[in-house]
Amino acid sequence: MRLRIGAIGSRRVRQRYSFNGVRSFSGMRYYRLPGGKHSVGSDSLVVVADGDAYDLSAASDDLGSFSQLARAANACDKSVDAIARDRIPDADRVDLDLDDVLLPVTPDEVWAAGVTYQISEQAREAESGKPEVYIDVYDSERPELFLKATPSRTVGPNDAVGIRGDSTWDVPEPELGVVLHHEEVVGYTIGNDVSSRSIEGENPLYLPQAKVYDRCCAVGPCVATPGVIDDPHDLEMTLTIERDDEIVFEDSTSTSEMATTCEKLVSYLRRHNDLPETVILLTGTALVPPESFTLAEGDQIAIDIEAIGQLVNDTVTV
Repeated sequence: MRLRIGAIGSRRVRQRYSFNGVRSFSGMRYYRLPGGKHSVGSDSLVVVADGDAYDLSAASDDLGSFSQLARAANACDKSVDAIARDRIPDADRVDLDLDDVLLPVTPDEVWAAGVTYQISEQAREAESGKPEVYIDVYDSERPELFLKATPSRTVGPNDAVGIRGDSTWDVPEPELGVVLHHEEVVGYTIGNDVSSRSIEGENPLYLPQAKVYDRCCAVGPCVATPGVIDDPHDLEMTLTIERDDEIVFEDSTSTSEMATTCEKLVSYLRRHNDLPETVILLTGTALVPPESFTLAEGDQIAIDIEAIGQLVNDTVTV
């Protein structure tokens, strides 16, 4: 398997997590690549297991996407890894180039949680003229949940995320994403909840405009199953922002700082809410650039989460 460091524009992307040496089928990572070998115009579902990459689409016509794999697992009452394990003997071994990976799963909806880390509560207070709103949410039993993106507003790795042309203060929000299929957790991914602080700061009722717009969300590079993620609340996360080949912001944290749990967030999302087949729930951010920082067109955003990989996106104005 080839996991290479690649270029986006003139910049070099630092691939921090290599999956070589993973010697167990206890958990797998799923990627989507363009141009399926066995059917012209389609994409390939590639699984990384036991240190090698396999094209599951070559093993079965009905495994062209992660959603199809999850659908098959649901029908057989098996895990997605169990279905993949059964098909690997018939799959082609392939080279995996992380420059080529696409949105790993196309969600019917992307939801997000807010104020799940203390630093995000402090940042929301700072941007708003009504800070008590966010203090109440952070201390409440019920979490803040909101619809973040639709499929047309969600981009994958190496694609560009958007910042609003009518906003003056924009930030990335790196987050652990929980992948749900038929309301059950089937994996984890990385999400970037790009947001307009200036618009939300004017009035909390402007939150949908600050959060939902063209290219407002990025997801990738893969879906890592629960067998890979022993504890979603103990993962190192790093955010790096480069401008003109210089690092302008870099910081790290851990999901152990989350004031709630993934299980609780999923539980509230499912309450009185009939979810579509495939949903991604972003679990909040703990990496917040200073108030003096705003994203600019051309910035490159890299989000690393331990055991999942690195999500890289350039920035454009929309």
